[in-house]
Amino acid sequence: MSGDGRHTVPLDVHLIAVRDGAKGAEVLLSRRAGSVYAAGMWHAPSGHVDGSHEDVVTALVRETREETGLVVDPLDVGATLTVHHRAPGGRARAGFFFEVRRWDGTPQIREPDKCDAMEWFPFVALPEPMVAYCRAGLDAYRSGARIALHFQEPGDPIAYDPAADRLRLLPAPGRTCQ
Repeated sequence: MSGDGRHTVPLDVHLIAVRDGAKGAEVLLSRRAGSVYAAGMWHAPSGHVDGSHEDVVTALVRETREETGLVVDPLDVGATLTVHHRAPGGRARAGFFFEVRRWDGTPQIREPDKCDAMEWFPFVALPEPMVAYCRAGLDAYRSGARIALHFQEPGDPIAYDPAADRLRLLPAPGRTCQ
């Protein structure tokens, strides 16, 4: 919280790059490497919004190019969902997950100090271990939710664990989440 008692949370953006595959829709994921948070775990390409001068779509386009080499037109970015997340350590953040189905280029590892693998996975067969926050976002995306809460408890694992699934879906008015 800020000094005046208001919440101040980091804003981050997550790419849900989707393509058609042999087993249905596939999503592009990268495996975190080195000394970064959650090294060895799978996560969607993502990053932080830089200060007050950058909006979330601009941040997504920038982070996508920096991490994957893919060039995305801002007009091809689909607003998918927002996840209000709290990590096991108690820090909260707001994550904006965006669907992209059109881009220029071929995915490649552009930050080898932060990522050691990048692959397409069917949504029905996501890899493990995966960062729980990212898995929550992908599960919410697949359900059709527009807003999701993912408040982890102290001691919860960073990696997705069905026994510690803290995802709560908030459906759009007049809809139910599946």
